[in-house]
Amino acid sequence: MGHLLENDLLIELFAFLAADELTLAEERLQGIPLGSAVLQNQSVAVRTYFAEYHLEYFRQREYQHFPSRLHAVSLFATRSDAEVFGHRHPQRVLGKSLVPIRNQGSYLCSFHDASWLDYLRLPHCLSLEELDRIAGYYWRGELAEAVELTYLEQRWQEPPVIEVLFRGTLMTDAKRLPAGRANG
Repeated sequence: MGHLLENDLLIELFAFLAADELTLAEERLQGIPLGSAVLQNQSVAVRTYFAEYHLEYFRQREYQHFPSRLHAVSLFATRSDAEVFGHRHPQRVLGKSLVPIRNQGSYLCSFHDASWLDYLRLPHCLSLEELDRIAGYYWRGELAEAVELTYLEQRWQEPPVIEVLFRGTLMTDAKRLPAGRANG
């Protein structure tokens, strides 16, 4: 599985953090979910919950060795991915700064196209078979734009935004150990 990594090599990822999150006293970041903004209405909340529920349900059945979306930190693979996400969802990044994040020590992470979540959150009715098919694409690391999706009888296509589900210890640049000092 090329999109699942268990390693201790240095990896740089990106996150949108509020000023108070940047001044955390701890070196470990405690969860930065992509959808952390307050949801605007109940319908959106239900669709978001259902999308997350089905992805987690499918992961538990077919991809148990992958980090859970519920227990991992959601980051972005590149600065470009984060910027596309910010343009697509300005309300979720309002008042936050885009910062590089690095691991400290070993980690488990997987890479996925967050566009699948945008598609799942649309106000449409999908059968259980369709939900399983989409969850399979998501957990296999496939891009949403490579699959012919429709919404309201029109082709639905968004550029990929690669999110990283990360389990391990993370540090911002402000919390980095001085150069030449051994970790641990």
